[in-house]
Amino acid sequence: MHIFVPPHPGPVAATGLLGADVGLVLIFGLLVALPTWYVVGHLFGGYVGRKYDIPVPAILRGSTGDFTEFASAPRIGIIMTLLLLPIGLIFFNTGLNMAATAGLVSLDDAWVQVLRAIGETPVALLITVVLAMALLGWKKRKSATLVESVVDSALGPVSAVILITGAGGMFGGVLRASGIGNALAESLDAIGLPVIVAGFVIAALVRIAQGSATVALTTTAALLQPVVMGNTMFNPVELAAIVLALAAGSVFAGHVNDSGFWLVSRFFGMDTKTTLKTWTVGQALVGIVGFTIAAAIYLVASLI
Repeated sequence: MHIFVPPHPGPVAATGLLGADVGLVLIFGLLVALPTWYVVGHLFGGYVGRKYDIPVPAILRGSTGDFTEFASAPRIGIIMTLLLLPIGLIFFNTGLNMAATAGLVSLDDAWVQVLRAIGETPVALLITVVLAMALLGWKKRKSATLVESVVDSALGPVSAVILITGAGGMFGGVLRASGIGNALAESLDAIGLPVIVAGFVIAALVRIAQGSATVALTTTAALLQPVVMGNTMFNPVELAAIVLALAAGSVFAGHVNDSGFWLVSRFFGMDTKTTLKTWTVGQALVGIVGFTIAAAIYLVASLI
């Protein structure tokens, strides 16, 4: 869902660059994402779960530690509010970006800018944290000192994750600034492969080279834009399939230059070798399975 389906910025940007219909990308994105989840998330995930014995991270064990007096039994409505609020707030940003791409709103409007600012991930998470402090702490008459101690204690378990994730992101940023993605894409432009295959290969190689799926997707879409927009033979379904093939390539085999790789590695306490065998292989399978389904959609659409 993160890579194939709008309103994620990558598919939205590629849809706009290639002139595809965002509604078709959404519909066929679901047709790609759900089987891909079953093959990779369920089947492959079950396989690696049986093969590797990874203990549940301490941060997820539910222990209250030294803060037993903070424990409570909040209503299900409060729990669901705190879980869904950041998702809803972040959707303000991505949803409005998608609407702007479709020409429904203008990013220059003040109300759009305010909602997009609220939907920025750090802002959305900060709002949720403050609300959680209010609902689970102050409203239940917990002392301010106790609430502060609980919030402070949360920094320890995530600090190493934040540090190494930031380092991985900076590594990918350095590679992107070096121009390696554009250079690699341009060098592959003249191979002569079918557009949908060339798009997948270029996006995959740019992803491996510099780490960011969104950058790989938008770079490849911009490269293929003259070819795709200049060919009036592509029908709307074929265009949607090309976007999804690019998306599949852009998620292929994330490794040490991807901040997400280190997030998964440190959060689950896995060494680099184990993360490569699980996360990287899983991401490669997402790309391969996703491209296979997208290519099948493209072939069926071309025959109709």
